[in-house]
Amino acid sequence: MRFLLALALAAPAALSAQTERDDYLAWLATAANSPFAAVAQQPIGAGLRLGPATADIPLAGLSEHRVIERGGAVSLEGPGGRALPRGRPVPLGRYTIAVAGAPGRSVLTVFGRGGERKRAQHYPHDESLVFLGTLAPPAKRTTVRVLAVDGVETEASEAGTVTVPVGGTRTRLRVLRIPTGDGEESELEIFFRDATNGEGTYPAGRFVALVPEAGGHYRLDFNRARNPFCAYSSAYPCPAPWRGNTIPAPVRAGERYLGGGLTAPPLEGEER
Repeated sequence: MRFLLALALAAPAALSAQTERDDYLAWLATAANSPFAAVAQQPIGAGLRLGPATADIPLAGLSEHRVIERGGAVSLEGPGGRALPRGRPVPLGRYTIAVAGAPGRSVLTVFGRGGERKRAQHYPHDESLVFLGTLAPPAKRTTVRVLAVDGVETEASEAGTVTVPVGGTRTRLRVLRIPTGDGEESELEIFFRDATNGEGTYPAGRFVALVPEAGGHYRLDFNRARNPFCAYSSAYPCPAPWRGNTIPAPVRAGERYLGGGLTAPPLEGEER
């Protein structure tokens, strides 16, 4: 089903997107669990040793600790040992650790305080890339394992498809319902590629959320497109592009890519 351009909603959409962007930039720049600070991510499996040079995850200045999963519950063993709740950062010496993933497939991410962080960059807000429309139901309601924005494998369910007109073409995009990790909520997500990948945006693609609106409609705002966490740190694995989710035209909206310690490529008409 076709998404219609939401001209009447463009102004409030721009304001809301800017507020969300500012909050996200502040989190990236300052949070202890910002992906910029990630130093390692590994499945917990039968257990992980942290600290010594021979450990599964060597961490300078940290005495030996173990992370163990038993019956779906994850705990830290060693000095100051404790239960590790999913989705919540926990301080550990000069580091911060966080558990994510489904029980039995739990993943540990370790964050360091690190040095100077890059500042994420975005394209200017583009009202023509805000759409409002309906979600076509999936032909078959199935679940599929995918890597979420944080590189953690999750069981996503098919939510349906949306079709958007961009650059004179109409592209149907697959939408998955992805758990947020706290066991209570899920989000409608689209992992897409477009003609800017590797030429201003992250080569593997970007994520954008589909937001429910009144009357059974949904908002798709490409100004909210964001990088997977592997764009910030090599600690994260990169999601594989979702089959069919490639827009042949450039989508110059949302987050750009700073790769290699360089500033983002200049916009058309910009000077370096």
